[in-house]
Amino acid sequence: MLTIKNLQVTIQDEKQKVKPILRGVDLSIRPGEVHAIMGPNGSGKSTLANVLAGREDYQVKDGLVTLNGDDLLSLAPEERAAQGLFLAFQYPTEIPGVNNMYFLRTALNELRKRKDLPPLDAADFLLLVKSKLKEIGLDETFLHRAVNEGFSGGEKKRNEVLQMMLLEPTVIVLDETDSGLDIDALQMVGRCVNSLRNSSRMILVVTHYQRLLDYIQPDVVHVMANGKILRSGDKTLAHELESKGYGWLESGIKS
Repeated sequence: MLTIKNLQVTIQDEKQKVKPILRGVDLSIRPGEVHAIMGPNGSGKSTLANVLAGREDYQVKDGLVTLNGDDLLSLAPEERAAQGLFLAFQYPTEIPGVNNMYFLRTALNELRKRKDLPPLDAADFLLLVKSKLKEIGLDETFLHRAVNEGFSGGEKKRNEVLQMMLLEPTVIVLDETDSGLDIDALQMVGRCVNSLRNSSRMILVVTHYQRLLDYIQPDVVHVMANGKILRSGDKTLAHELESKGYGWLESGIKS
């Protein structure tokens, strides 16, 4: 289980002033569950995703995050990844000079090493990655390009999903993976995410829009604003937000 209790996080702005972002977030995701977080810009959604992954820009002032009882916040980012946490970035980073296939194979073999599994050689890895490429709608040329360099926004997001499918993490955090995707790509991403759903995996989807949730049916939808989760409900809450916006919740107006 992924458990977040009273998580309070700050960051230093450009003037070196401390700015609070998360103001006491409580959230629990059980194995097999898919949760979605929606909210306006600046509400803290992406901050939560980045804090879970271990981004060092943010300072955790209070609260705890545990994964299956272990203190996640005490671990370095690479240790969190080894524990099975994966973040699909809102803005994937370009890594010039690093071949995409080399990057993917190295990441996968490092995880296999930590699980006492033998590494995949180049031939076995190529067979595996080709099957995943078909599922996500990328051609083989992407394997021979530098990581995300020269990729369109949609291609970068597909490449993130390709990483996710190869690594098969225990906890998947999707930070606005739907942004920049057309309808066909959105459907394909939805299918790929759904293919990873099982009784032991936990998925957290961060999004502005209800449309992604048509393809990834969440068990629970949370609304975040001003660094807090204001309301939680089933998928009908997402449709309500789509029609009414966020103002009625932020101002405390009840439906």
